[in-house]
Amino acid sequence: MEGNYNPDQVESKWTEKWQQKGVYEYRERGDQVFSIDTPPPTVSGSLHFGHTYGNTLADFKARFERMRDQDVFYPFGYDNNGIASERLTERELDVRHQDYERFEFQKMVREVCEKYEAEFEEIMKEFAFSMDWNNTYKTIQPEVQRISQLSFLELYEKGREYREKAPAIWCPDCETAISQVETEDMEKNSHFNDIEFDLASGNGTITIATTRPELIPACVAIFVHPEDEANENLVGEKAVVPLFGQEVPILEDERVDMETGTGIVMCCTFGDQNDIEWYQAHDLDLKLAIDRDGTMTDEAGEYEGLTTHEAREKIVEDLEIENKLLDRRGITHTVKVHERCDHEIEFMVAEQWYIKVLDKKEIYLDAGKDMNWYPEKMFTRYKNWIEGLEWDWCISRQRDSGIPFPVWYHKETGEPVFANKEDLPVDPMEDEPPVDNPEDYEPETDVFDTWATSSLTPLINADWNGKEIKRPELYPMNLRYQGHDIISFWLFHTLVKCYEHTGEVPFKDVMIHGHVLDENREKMSKSRGNVTSPKEVIDEYPVDAARYWCAGAKVGDDLALKEKDLIGGEKLLRKLWNASKLVDSLTEKKADEKDVKLESVDKWMVAKTDEVVKQVTENFKAYEFSKARDTLRSFFWNTFCDDYLEICKQRLEDENPSAEKALRQTHKKILQMFAPFTPHITEEIWREMYLSSSVHRSNWPKPQKVKTDLKKGENAMETISLIRKYKTDERKALNTELEEVEVFGKIEGFEKAIKEVMHVKELEISDKSPELETKIKEIKLNYGQAGPEYGENVPEIEEALEQNDYQFESGHLEVAGHLLKPEMFKVIDEKVYTGEGTFVEGESISIVVR
Repeated sequence: MEGNYNPDQVESKWTEKWQQKGVYEYRERGDQVFSIDTPPPTVSGSLHFGHTYGNTLADFKARFERMRDQDVFYPFGYDNNGIASERLTERELDVRHQDYERFEFQKMVREVCEKYEAEFEEIMKEFAFSMDWNNTYKTIQPEVQRISQLSFLELYEKGREYREKAPAIWCPDCETAISQVETEDMEKNSHFNDIEFDLASGNGTITIATTRPELIPACVAIFVHPEDEANENLVGEKAVVPLFGQEVPILEDERVDMETGTGIVMCCTFGDQNDIEWYQAHDLDLKLAIDRDGTMTDEAGEYEGLTTHEAREKIVEDLEIENKLLDRRGITHTVKVHERCDHEIEFMVAEQWYIKVLDKKEIYLDAGKDMNWYPEKMFTRYKNWIEGLEWDWCISRQRDSGIPFPVWYHKETGEPVFANKEDLPVDPMEDEPPVDNPEDYEPETDVFDTWATSSLTPLINADWNGKEIKRPELYPMNLRYQGHDIISFWLFHTLVKCYEHTGEVPFKDVMIHGHVLDENREKMSKSRGNVTSPKEVIDEYPVDAARYWCAGAKVGDDLALKEKDLIGGEKLLRKLWNASKLVDSLTEKKADEKDVKLESVDKWMVAKTDEVVKQVTENFKAYEFSKARDTLRSFFWNTFCDDYLEICKQRLEDENPSAEKALRQTHKKILQMFAPFTPHITEEIWREMYLSSSVHRSNWPKPQKVKTDLKKGENAMETISLIRKYKTDERKALNTELEEVEVFGKIEGFEKAIKEVMHVKELEISDKSPELETKIKEIKLNYGQAGPEYGENVPEIEEALEQNDYQFESGHLEVAGHLLKPEMFKVIDEKVYTGEGTFVEGESISIVVR
């Protein structure tokens, strides 16, 4: 090995060679398989650090298991159907999907996605993710469409799906139904508007506070709480809706929140979940004032065609003119928005397809307990999501790019006809239904929600055909990894689908990772201008340094992207390279394979390495990558480099087969343990120093079970450090010969190494204690106790203490003519060596140099 480490050259070389040689290919041995359910990133733009961070953590595990002789199945997929890809296409090409024929727009989406997919793959390969690039899939490809449509038909046959015309969560911006999981809370500024309604009887008025006055044309009832004594006399009356004039009944219902507003609420079809429940429970009229595109319908009269926000302001203005707006005050409140576009949701009545989940909440919760959660706390998020479910899973979307429902409907009766399973995949817009009179049927134009397909990734990879899993060695998959933000999206829906199809959970382990934050621990977002892309990082730092940084936090915790941590990774790479060069120059190749009896210090090094191997192995098994990394770094930097390698440098000035063997054995294992974290540099060193085959296909190190006294070895290393400290403090060269060193501690068996390395003539081991005397170093006043009593005398007392002018006996202090109580001061002791020579004290060992 020569020269400095060149990461650019080394990383690009091995990225290409690994691919050429198929180092990470799944070999289909059929036994000892470790299968990974890879999250297919949504093709919605450039990859962000969340993708690379999560994949890096999973790659640590994949590389570890591969080195443990597991046949690792590690595929890669692209989620390139659905709203996200459509919106990307609209942004990229500055178009609207409504302006194109369906198939024309689908072609545009495919072309845009292919461009971004190529970018995804390039970044993934640069980060050295050891995926099998022969095992890739796209969620829009025909085989995946077949499995997705097959899942739909199977669940319908099992009675787990239904189609219903009912209120659905709707995104006016995307113009499609969405599921509960696709909504999120957002803080927005708004107004509470106190609006006066006349009672139809003429017996007065009532006041209703609302943030959505644009919904009053859809008002169908007014509710009060049955226990609201102040308003109970209103029940049975009717109220007149201002501006629109319709009379609506005043009813009672326990769902009214008496603490909000006036305690009197209007029910509009539909403003929120309560409106829907009231509509269904009380068999109310249906008035739809908002259209699918977020504009007002003819139910809104003169406000027809305005957007909801335009109508809100105009209606408030008109209410004020009619003296029906009693008050308007600004507030900040939480609203539900579509997570794809941040647009406020509405509720729209439409025919939608649903998968039943509400009736099996407890079953899905219990099934979640059958999986191992890393970290365990993430199960609570899964539990909270299930317990908070209010809707069945809406799986139909009114978009163009997606997998079609394999369904046609009779034009007169609306009866559905389903595709034959052997004909899948089908597109009802192009294919005819399997009936004698196809002209009497019309196709379903909706497409599947993208999660209805990506939730099938375990079955897609395991080649499920509806009856059996054709690759049973892959299922249940060993690992599902993903961000904590999509537990409710991907994980829950995957469990639902796979559990219904197979009767068992889809994976054994679930690893949930956190987010990448900026250096101030703020969430990265385009609006804040603090987004750093993976490409930006690896353009400035080695990939291995970025990977090393990724192991800097416990799995599940968020990780801040700090430059000093990336620089720390770079330093580690340089240290590993330079230490390896030194080992290479000091030893002969294959010295680690020679039959040599080891000396005590070398036995200790091998045994200490065994200890680290055990610890790091257990950490990797438990997904504790940060613990594995930190344990390994500390051992490599401090024990191996600072202690053992320095010792061997001097011992190997002359021939020493024992030192050579142990040095290379230890170095080899260090490389193997670093390999999952820093694959490029370890591969380069491994090929230079050890074997022509890949370190990533070598066998994970195992303990050699060498018998030695580890504690004595630790003491010997500390003795060497103390002698080195003595020479440094006394400004002596490290090769200065010392006449005599007395060691207080057990180091038997290591004397020869210590004398040889530190140039000591006589080394004496003492089982006695060193001649130490305890003296008072300093006495500090407790001002809280002494101040109130001695006040202006405190400076005089302090001066006397500084000059050691005091008497201290039996816990009492006499100073400056005052007798202080024990609680008024603190005595700080120090041990002083009273014997001959220079005393140096360590944690476990002390020495005297004479």
